[in-house]
Amino acid sequence: MAARAPGASRFRFRLRSERVLSREERIRWTIVSIVMWAVAILFLMPFVWMVVSSLKREIDVFRLPVQWIPDPLTWSNYVEVWTGRYPLTKYIGNSLIVAIARVVGELFTASLAAYAFSRLKFRGRDIIFILYVSTLIIPHQMLLVPRFILYRQLGIYDTLWALILPGIFTVFGTFLLRQFFLTIPQDLTDAARVDGASELQIYWRIILPLSKPALASLAILAFVWSWNDYETPLVMLTSEDKFTIPLGLTRYFDESGGFSAALISAGAVSSLIPIFIVFLALQRQFIQALTRSGLKG
Repeated sequence: MAARAPGASRFRFRLRSERVLSREERIRWTIVSIVMWAVAILFLMPFVWMVVSSLKREIDVFRLPVQWIPDPLTWSNYVEVWTGRYPLTKYIGNSLIVAIARVVGELFTASLAAYAFSRLKFRGRDIIFILYVSTLIIPHQMLLVPRFILYRQLGIYDTLWALILPGIFTVFGTFLLRQFFLTIPQDLTDAARVDGASELQIYWRIILPLSKPALASLAILAFVWSWNDYETPLVMLTSEDKFTIPLGLTRYFDESGGFSAALISAGAVSSLIPIFIVFLALQRQFIQALTRSGLKG
């Protein structure tokens, strides 16, 4: 009988160990996937309940046990919030004007400030940046009254400018872009300076094209923050024709505190459409920013 090769048994043992290891990995990843799916479904339940409630009659919204399949389907809730006494078209239009203006303004000012803090060398740069970022600890609510007084004096109270101006200059946007700009090799800007490019040309032709993922991420965040902002419009606006979507949804509450849950759900679902559109349009750049999120100090 032929003798076995000395390394054959070790080779078979290694293959068997690899098969066992791969099987254990499959089991581990299966368990992780099940847990992640369970958590995802748990977090999605409120949204699903809101969508289902928007298609129910008012009397069925809070019925127990929860009726997850509306019977009958009540599409009239959407007809009411879009064409009824308080149409969402007006509120969504105001929110779009404010959000787009804030996003464009923030991308412009934050990118310029971030370029200065990351590429220009001047005395006290790091100290000024630390002091600038430290203003993030000031609660947003503390600034509402000073802004209210200032805007009254400037004559822009109860206008959309009172909502746009605070969002054009943000510390977080400057911090986010500055950290991303630091990941761009310094050799690129040094070579451009040697070739005679000005700082504005370097900013426009080199830094911004390489920073599209960060700019897209900031655009998504700025749009969502502006879209969901409730406190600032509540303080700065009094005319209903200037209400944004968060204030517009409060029109479905009556003076006694009662409300129509079905109409509010339909309005809330409708208000999410622009956010989904913006995210789908910029999701590729957003994912690239997450994969390149190693930040430098």
